[in-house]
Amino acid sequence: MHRLVFATNNAHKLQEVSAKIKGQIAVLSLDDIGCDEDIAETGSTFRENASIKSHYIFKKYHVDCFGDDSGLEIDALNGEPGIYSARYAGKHGDHEANISKVLLQLQGETNRAARFRTVISLLWNGIEHFFEGTVEGTIRPERSGSEGFGYDPIFQPDGYSVTFAEMSLDEKNAISHRAIAVEKLLEFLNKQ
Repeated sequence: MHRLVFATNNAHKLQEVSAKIKGQIAVLSLDDIGCDEDIAETGSTFRENASIKSHYIFKKYHVDCFGDDSGLEIDALNGEPGIYSARYAGKHGDHEANISKVLLQLQGETNRAARFRTVISLLWNGIEHFFEGTVEGTIRPERSGSEGFGYDPIFQPDGYSVTFAEMSLDEKNAISHRAIAVEKLLEFLNKQ
């Protein structure tokens, strides 16, 4: 089985991707290869940040790898939080504060359209390939559900009456932005 390093320290992302790949490829974490560095996301787009992560791992460890960058884009906030989704309220990974900031900024706003976007940068035999996934939805006025992570408790995907946080991992993985991008990644790898 081919081994592929996922350039992330986010356990939730690793769980979602591993569940989606279901043993078709051995997905290794940064811990698995002894990498404990925090790779700085200094790009101005999801694509740039994903590429920074994959190139960092490839240059240092010389392994096939992929990095992703994902975030929430809210129309009424001109696409924010976007690439700053994980640190929107200041501290990286403070999901509660990030959600609170979004809800505060959307108070009284009728346009609650939003989307989750993921871009994956794969370095395969030293050549870079990109895969993107998006899921459209709306921002709920209050939190609902306890599954998932990040903005999942306030994001309701189009066509559903529940938030991502009210879905099981399998349900979310059937429709999520990350799942769509990973499906495209797998489709590419299966042709190699």
